[in-house]
Order: sequence, then structure tokens, then C-alpha cells
Amino acid sequence: MSEPKRVTAGMLVIGDEILSGRTKDQNIGTVADFCSDLNIELCEARIVADEPEDIVSALNTLRERYTYVFTTGGIGPTHDDITADAVANAFGVELKVDDRAIKAMQDRFVDYPMNEGRLRMARIPVGGELIANVVSGAPGIHIENVFVMAGVPKVMQCMLEAIAPTLETGIEVFSRSCDSQAGESSLSEALTELQNVYPTVKIGSYPQMGTDKYMTQIVLRSSDKALLEEATVKVQAIIDAATQNKLKI
Repeated sequence: MSEPKRVTAGMLVIGDEILSGRTKDQNIGTVADFCSDLNIELCEARIVADEPEDIVSALNTLRERYTYVFTTGGIGPTHDDITADAVANAFGVELKVDDRAIKAMQDRFVDYPMNEGRLRMARIPVGGELIANVVSGAPGIHIENVFVMAGVPKVMQCMLEAIAPTLETGIEVFSRSCDSQAGESSLSEALTELQNVYPTVKIGSYPQMGTDKYMTQIVLRSSDKALLEEATVKVQAIIDAATQNKLKI
């Protein structure tokens, strides 16, 4: 049986409406949870406007860097839905109306004539496969290590469910957390030294505000459970020392 390996992902969120603030993105968090469940490391998320050159550039960078790339947005029926065009350009292939996509949409709804907008949603880069969309029928696109999905959260989620069985899973990562009423600055020097000792254990410091009590939560993550437990004991010792000395921010 082969050893599990590191599996990584990048995400590309496409759309002027996200950058203008008109639409609040919900998909990054959903994809992050999805990746975590499959032990895939989501390493980077980018947001780009509806500019063909920017989409192509970002997509080419991400697909070379990570095992998988997930894109959301820009595959609808309107003139500014240009993601499929950009994906075809990035891969250097033609973009053609695909009979499989037409069938998927017509199978979803009775009496579904293919007008110009719907035909736009049936355009698939040559060599691409369809990602099933049980909500509205209009498919996503899978080409090499790139998964092109809708921006509508409900549709995007159903597309994630469709591709989940096809993805390679990575190394399981474990996590522990320690809470402290000492401020981050009181812990920072000791935590920096500890991080240097345990380079394979990610140690993050997260201040919790908005209540009558200040709290700093230290979160540790690692695929090595033994080292994680060892580092967690040392983090707790750092917190205890800071608390006993009544150190503050």
C-alpha cells in the first residue's frame, strides 16, 4: 500500500461583483472546508476581475503550482461570463458548444430551448469533461487539474460533491489548540523559538476579541501526531509561565 502524499490546491474566484463588494463571497470558506475533509491543503486563493488576461495569467500560475485548481464564477449565460473562454485560452484549445452539455441541460428541464445564453453555458474547452450540476443542469468543466465551477454557492456546492470521488486525498493533518489570557506579544518570542524547534508543526496565534475578556488561542497543526502532542505540551507550558508572571499585551 502506497504512503499518502501531500495534495495541494489553489482557488481562483472570478468576478467584478466580488471585488466591488456587491456580492459577498461564500465559496472560499466552502472550498476550504471541502479540502480539509479530503486532507487537501488549500494553499492559496486569488480573486480576479472579469479580465481575460488576468484570468489566464492567474490560472496558469495556479495550475503549475498546485495539484488541483478550483475556480468559481463566470460560467453563466451573459456576455461578461468569460471564464470558459479564458480557460480555453490558458490551455491553448478551442472552445466549442458541446452536445453533452446541451443534453445535460435539456435532461434537467422539460421544454428547454437552447437560446443564445444557454448555448454559452454549453461551451466546453476541447478535451474538457463535464462536472454534473443537479441544480440547474448547466455543467462545470474539468480539464487536466482544473475544475471550473459556478459562482452561485448552491450550484458550486453540488459541483464539489460531484467531483469529490475523483480527487486524490492527501496526508491527514491533526490539530490541537491551547487558550491563553496572556496577550500575543507576551507569547510571541517563546512561540517563535518553539516554531524553530518544530518546523513541521504549524503554530498559529489568533487573538479573540469582542468580549469582556481578552484571549489568545494558539492552534497547532501537523501530520505527525507524536510531534504535535509534544509541541502542544510545550505551548501549554509557555502559556502557564506567561500567566503566572501576569504578563500582558
